[in-house]
Amino acid sequence: MIARDPVELMAGAATGSRTALARLITYVESGGERQREVAALAYRTAAPYVVGLTGPPGAGKSTLTDTLIAALLARGGLGAISCKEVGVLCVDPSSPFSGGAILGDRIRMQSHATNDAVFIRSMATRGNLGGLSLAVPDALRVLGAVGFAVALVETVGVGQMEVDVASAADTTVVVTNPGWGDAMQANKAGLLEVADIFVINKADRAGVAETRRDLEQMLDLGGPYEWRPPILEAIATTGDGVEGLLEAISSHAQFLAEGRLGEHRRRQAARGLDQVIAASLRARVADLAHGEAYERALEEIVALRTDPYHAAEQLLSEG
Repeated sequence: MIARDPVELMAGAATGSRTALARLITYVESGGERQREVAALAYRTAAPYVVGLTGPPGAGKSTLTDTLIAALLARGGLGAISCKEVGVLCVDPSSPFSGGAILGDRIRMQSHATNDAVFIRSMATRGNLGGLSLAVPDALRVLGAVGFAVALVETVGVGQMEVDVASAADTTVVVTNPGWGDAMQANKAGLLEVADIFVINKADRAGVAETRRDLEQMLDLGGPYEWRPPILEAIATTGDGVEGLLEAISSHAQFLAEGRLGEHRRRQAARGLDQVIAASLRARVADLAHGEAYERALEEIVALRTDPYHAAEQLLSEG
């Protein structure tokens, strides 16, 4: 029988129990006290090196992730970061009924379904416009705590708001296709700010040169760079270009390791703390927006005896 205590589950997951690991991530997804208990354990260990893959829907991110897993395991890591197993989080849209993930990218990664060296988990955005729920950073720390040195995060690709992956990733790979749009659209999508590497997937199609030109123009407008994102070409369905992508990710990991990773992780921690503070405040607001004091404040506003700002101050001071 699988344990329910987070301490026991963490110990089991560290010795290879995928069932225990799955339950830990379920805890961080479900929120509440269990999430806090797991986080208290997981944040005692460094996070894995995280590679995020994002981009527009239909770009082939899942197929590219699938081939990248195989290449990563065959090579045994990312340069100086060695790994014998890979954790993968697929961030899917949420079901409007259950709140759970509904795309199930694991279906597109069946070649790794029975591979003990690969752990793949679909997670729901739960309405987060940036594509990442608050649980994703916690889940990544769980992976690190149980021994994963490298993790991949493949995001839903919902358009212009699909930029939050950069807050959780160390290297962000933006996947595009030939004919995806001009440089202005790329800038509007926020890709210049988040991309460490661009990949033009489906490079056997027409329009590769034009897409590369648009990306180069976009980068020229954004410089100068300490790290200028390389623009690569790949055909994920055949594996062409995947070794080059892995080499570019390794090069970016080395770039960060040369005195930049500490500050990068500090910015990640600051963003994570800000997210938790904001979530806590939203929960407090939800609590305040009920009860007798709230109803009295509404009556005062309707009766023209106060305004929403003074009423809110009063509620916050009393709460």
